Amino acid sequence: MNFSLFHLLFLLSLLITHLSFSRVLADSHFEGFDAEDDETIEEEILDHHSIRSPPVTKSDSHPLTDLETQTEPDPNPVPASDTPSQSDLQKPSATSFEYWDEDEFEGLPVEQPPPEPAKDTENATPNDPDPKTTAKSQDVTVSKKSFTVEIVCGSFLIVFVINYFTGKRENENLALAWAAKFATKGSIFEKNFSLLGVGEGEDSPLLLKEGQTVFKFYASGRRYCQGLLATMELKSRHDLISRLFNLVVPCKDEITFEVYMNDEAMDQVIFAVAKKKAAKGMQKEVRDLQRFAGLVPNPSGRKWVVDELSVISESKEVAGDLITEAVLEQVFGDKAYEKYGKNFISMHFSDQHPGMHRKMLVFKFALPDANNMADMTRLVALVPYYIDLIGRYKLSSQARSKTETARVKAAQEAYKELQNARQEALQRKKAEKKKMLEEAEAKLSAEAVRKREAKERARQMKKGMPKMKMTRAH
Repeated sequence: MNFSLFHLLFLLSLLITHLSFSRVLADSHFEGFDAEDDETIEEEILDHHSIRSPPVTKSDSHPLTDLETQTEPDPNPVPASDTPSQSDLQKPSATSFEYWDEDEFEGLPVEQPPPEPAKDTENATPNDPDPKTTAKSQDVTVSKKSFTVEIVCGSFLIVFVINYFTGKRENENLALAWAAKFATKGSIFEKNFSLLGVGEGEDSPLLLKEGQTVFKFYASGRRYCQGLLATMELKSRHDLISRLFNLVVPCKDEITFEVYMNDEAMDQVIFAVAKKKAAKGMQKEVRDLQRFAGLVPNPSGRKWVVDELSVISESKEVAGDLITEAVLEQVFGDKAYEKYGKNFISMHFSDQHPGMHRKMLVFKFALPDANNMADMTRLVALVPYYIDLIGRYKLSSQARSKTETARVKAAQEAYKELQNARQEALQRKKAEKKKMLEEAEAKLSAEAVRKREAKERARQMKKGMPKMKMTRAH
């Protein structure tokens, strides 16, 4: 019933609309036609049928401007391509229900806005890339980056491992080359020492490896000395970072000989020879050189060491006696130093050496390559030469008196320093004890403090009272 009523109203509205616009078109052919009369006729027709215009609502269809299109409205406004849904069937057409009565027809469906298209399709443009393709490309980029980092880290690890074994082998070959040149049968140390190596017996190893960069050699069985210890400190070739650092800041492989002299074999001698820059550092840092010795100027009238070297001694007499013609000719002279002394660093003789062994000879040389180990033959020969020279050397009476005076003064200063250190330690201990007592008193309660003060006053009063002697009456 409602459906037929709906169609009846629809046909009625079409008829009224057609008649009204036909009337207007027919009247427009007469002369003296005025637009105002047209509006009046339209208002009268609308008032005659009591049809009120509905409120204007927003619609997706465009407003009809052509009168001919209004006379033939589309009975099926829904597009044929779209499948009509229930909401679309209930939605009235803007053209069909241009004039309808809200009061008379209740229950009509409320006009709903058209469904909004999906945001992805609305915002998508033909030029936008496919999200799946973009995600795949990003994954490929990330995977490439991760693979790059892994390849770099793996390559560095492989290079590090290879460098570790090659550097380790290089240091071992260098130490063995030195031992083969100077510590095997028929070498200089074999001729001057009766026992070579770190153990007893013929099969004992010559070198003791204390790390990848430290190798030690020990020799004993010689007059004037208890023994000799040679320590080779090599570059950290096994460490890739250290190897790269050494390319920027070059350093040398070094060997240090420490000769422990017998107490009765060495007189009061403090003497050193080093390159000028190293000599200044030694005089400031080494205690015995700082306290007893000073730089010795080049003496006139005799040969002396090359200008690249400096001599530090307690007296000119000691320096002149220890810089012999043989040493100048073999190593420290102008002609020999350029060829045989280029690996020389320093040598230091002292009877006031700090440590367990007071009387020591210390030689420090740079190690050449394994293939050029013969270049330091004359430098190594200085070790047994000076052992014999220092063992036989005796100071003159005048030089001895000066050295003894200096040593007595140094001993007194050392004793004063020791006493001052002890006093400071005692004062520090007393201060700490006093501080602990004050902290303990601060923690005591007021009642405990009052009792302790009362006890102290009673003790003081008892101490101040006169003593009375009681006798027994007969």
